[in-house]
Amino acid sequence: MKALLSVYRKEGIVEFARGLLELGIEIVASGGTSVALAEANISHVKVEEVTGFPEMLDGRVKTLHPKIHGGILANRDLQSHFQDLASAEIDTIDLVACNLYPFEENPGIETIDVGGPTMVRAAAKNHKHVFVIVDPNDYSEVLNQISQGVDDYEFKKKLAAKAFAHLSRYDSLIANWLAADEFPPSNLTLSLEKTKSLRYGENPHQTGALYKVAGKKSWFDSMELLSGIELSYLNIYDADAAWRLVHEFGDDPTVAIIKHANPSGFSITSSAAESYKRAFECDPVSAFGGIVAINRVVDLELAEAIVANPKADVVIAYGYSPEALALLSTKRKNTRFVKAEAPDLIDLQIRTLGGAALVQEADTFISNASSWKVVTSSAATNLNWDDIEVAWKVCARTSSNAIVIAKDRMAIGIGAGQQNRLDSSRIAIEKAGEQVNGSVAASDAFFPFPDGMLTLANAGISTIVSPGGSINDQKVIDAANEVGVTLIFTGERHFKH
Repeated sequence: MKALLSVYRKEGIVEFARGLLELGIEIVASGGTSVALAEANISHVKVEEVTGFPEMLDGRVKTLHPKIHGGILANRDLQSHFQDLASAEIDTIDLVACNLYPFEENPGIETIDVGGPTMVRAAAKNHKHVFVIVDPNDYSEVLNQISQGVDDYEFKKKLAAKAFAHLSRYDSLIANWLAADEFPPSNLTLSLEKTKSLRYGENPHQTGALYKVAGKKSWFDSMELLSGIELSYLNIYDADAAWRLVHEFGDDPTVAIIKHANPSGFSITSSAAESYKRAFECDPVSAFGGIVAINRVVDLELAEAIVANPKADVVIAYGYSPEALALLSTKRKNTRFVKAEAPDLIDLQIRTLGGAALVQEADTFISNASSWKVVTSSAATNLNWDDIEVAWKVCARTSSNAIVIAKDRMAIGIGAGQQNRLDSSRIAIEKAGEQVNGSVAASDAFFPFPDGMLTLANAGISTIVSPGGSINDQKVIDAANEVGVTLIFTGERHFKH
């Protein structure tokens, strides 16, 4: 047997080469791999000794040669291929270990690998006869199979699949870098890397897994489960919504509780424990089994507040004091306690529809209170902009049609996911209860008729913020003036489906 080694990532390659030599396998190596093997006193043949040509063009051409690719691609089941090899004095190559230039770390023309992908593709195509290795984690099993004299086609096929996935990821990074366009006119190239298998999907009869976009950082990379069983599909989905929501605001202690991807509680105070208690009060029934996100390290006071209430499925924070984690893991054994870094920014959102996909820019807040317009004539002079911001931003992250009522930087009533805005208003008012008087409310889209706005105003809400933009805006404004409510238009809509 003959092996060709040409790797950028050198971890494990010296040990792998020694293992090959012990099995009596001749080694051919190129470029930096040859240097690494020479430094380790490992006997091998340089690629240029096989091809009869030195490396050219600053290393751009070294393995692109018939004596390399003929040896890799020859079909051992065809006598005519052996005749071709013999006439050209080419030896077969039975193993290719190759990984590619670090384009992801240093994007540029000179990190676009040509020879490496060509060798990998050739070996993966001919995987019935050739081991192709792109992952150093596979070195030991390959050595084991060779030493046992095993010719396991399924294993070789698995290595080939990994090789083509490796190439696909690499090519997608290059294509997206060259396109420099979020919505390229031809193909949107997307490569996903599996992060972990999940117990199941949304329901137990569905399989599920977590992937990340190749070349992108994700806050899930930093996620550490400190206590409890592994997170499920829905745990991860809701945890993302909760973790992102608490980072929509400033640095004050902020707590969000998410249930079925919608906020069921939200609060900002000067104390994380107090913020948790107030967020829980918004909807104690829905908080059971929800996801709690806290933009703080959990201390003992906050841990005591958490265990005093019905259990959450997941708590996510920057960390936990030893005393807090000891209490939580003892008193809430079925709750997962997760440590994570701040979430990454979203650029594109992709939603699959069978054989098609909807792609859009992420929904961000493109305006702030300084550009919003008070459209009623009797505008209040002491508007509570902190409460208006809470209502507006929490509403934007709530499924449409959405109404959020806030008071004292706390969500006190949330109506989510209704087919009409009037029902959302009624649900939010009912949840707000007696606290509704003097509160503020937000609607994620315009009021098509005055009825939803009037329902909120008649309940005692003093200020309402919405995008505006309906053909009936003036009717809504006139109705607001009649009942003395302050109406603010932001000029931006935040539907969420």
